[in-house]
Amino acid sequence: MKKFIVLILAAVSVMFVACGSGPAVSRVDASTQVDLSGKWNDTDVRTVCDSLINACLTSPNVDRIVSEFRDAHDGANPAVIVGSFRNTSSEHIDTSIIAKMMQNAIINSGKLDFVASAEARSEIREERIDQNSGYASEDSASAIGNETGANFILQGSVKSIVDRADNKSVRTYFVDASLTNIETNRIVWQDQNSEIKKVITQPKAKF
Repeated sequence: MKKFIVLILAAVSVMFVACGSGPAVSRVDASTQVDLSGKWNDTDVRTVCDSLINACLTSPNVDRIVSEFRDAHDGANPAVIVGSFRNTSSEHIDTSIIAKMMQNAIINSGKLDFVASAEARSEIREERIDQNSGYASEDSASAIGNETGANFILQGSVKSIVDRADNKSVRTYFVDASLTNIETNRIVWQDQNSEIKKVITQPKAKF
């Protein structure tokens, strides 16, 4: 009996230890800089996007092109589509976050309008075809053939250089963005952010 009680107490102790070894979570302000691994993080996204958005919206060349387009199209803004933002760095980076942040800021500036991406267009077209297949009333069905064609495409890339020696490494990120005239292939704006540079020191192994 005593042995059985000892086993029960031991099991309960293990359970308490297991319960007490869970992760500790603390909430911080979303703008707080937190670096744990030294890899790409939310602070880097904000830094890069703020820089590239400001460069695009204050570009004299973009101002001129928007003005010329409005004059030729009764005050309408040029339409932009988001193309690929490629990641060729040494780590996983969700570049769609960069693209979406830039799109939101540029739309809110009132300078440029955006049309749906290729992936979104495919889903929208399926819905439009479905509506015009007799499932929606004739008055409410969206017409086919009235899409707005994009005048420019926003593209970009993320690259990185990693330099290592002993237990120390340096990560430098290069983020490019460009705006290209779809009809002429002329690049009307491009810029690069290379502000993100991190020195990471790993603890030396103890023997």
